[in-house]
Amino acid sequence: MSNRKFTLQCPMPELDFEVVTLGHGSGGKLTNDLLDKGVFSLFKNDALQQRHDGAFLDIQGKIAFTTDSFVINPIFFPGGNIGELAVNGTVNDLAMCGADPKYISLGLIIEEGMRIDDLWEVLAGVKISSEAAGVQVVTGDTKVVEKGKGDQVFINTTGVGLTHPEVDFSMDRISPEDIVIVSGPIAAHGMAIMSVREGLTFDSDIISDTRPLHEITNTLLDKFGKDIKLLRDPTRGGVATVLNEIARFSKVGIELIENEFPIDVQVRAACEMLGLDPLYVANEGIFLAVVKKHIANQVLPTIQSHKYGKQARIIGEVQEENPGKVFIKSKIGGRRVIGMLAGEQLPRIC
Repeated sequence: MSNRKFTLQCPMPELDFEVVTLGHGSGGKLTNDLLDKGVFSLFKNDALQQRHDGAFLDIQGKIAFTTDSFVINPIFFPGGNIGELAVNGTVNDLAMCGADPKYISLGLIIEEGMRIDDLWEVLAGVKISSEAAGVQVVTGDTKVVEKGKGDQVFINTTGVGLTHPEVDFSMDRISPEDIVIVSGPIAAHGMAIMSVREGLTFDSDIISDTRPLHEITNTLLDKFGKDIKLLRDPTRGGVATVLNEIARFSKVGIELIENEFPIDVQVRAACEMLGLDPLYVANEGIFLAVVKKHIANQVLPTIQSHKYGKQARIIGEVQEENPGKVFIKSKIGGRRVIGMLAGEQLPRIC
């Protein structure tokens, strides 16, 4: 898969330099050239064009606020790049708060020697994905570090969104008989990254599931309001770790059904080859919803009606027994405990 899918939509302008130098972080002419021909030429909106140290935002109502950093290796992977991932990751953090994303900041820490065409592709990924998600890049910062002190580029983002009036998310509200739903196939992002890691390459069509989720979550809140008790995106640590956090905090048990988990055949095969449990592999384009039992059979088709939720499934139920623990019923009828991830299974995954 080409690493240049975004540049095709946002052709790179003529520049006088091919790589980033320390001078591009000096605050002088080179910095301004990089910003003028790069950042400001791509992200055109009234707030950013003021070129202030911050941004003035017009939001009426309760806001949600999040911050995140992205240090993924490699920065280009099947299905996306670090720029697209940074936008979607921030948008989805706001979506899990029940918010409609409005604005993001963009902080770049660039390593000396990074190729300008690679940086442009990352920035183009930010532009295309932010436009697709309906958010504006309104402020940011650029720093350059010496060669060997970074890994091409690190990105920090902050996101602001307007909270839905029906939001009442809290792990305190989770109770026995609530139903757990996953919005799509698990483990795709982690396996897409591993497919291109040095020494672990293998032929596959696995692509990252990075994508924005707020349209689905807004629809759920519009239709079901406070009957949606919690939304979480299972990024690092995967589905198992998030469900363990919920079980421990809420002092409930959770029982999962292995047969009901959606997982791509190639993703499953890749996990088996590498000795990884897909329940612990990172995701970037799915979410977990804990909902009241009486609406579960309405929530499921609502998610499935969206292009990013077609493979949503009911995967488990909250129980009073075994508080703080997560169990899974296997395909052959056995039952085992699913613990929290110990250590880092896949480092530098997002």
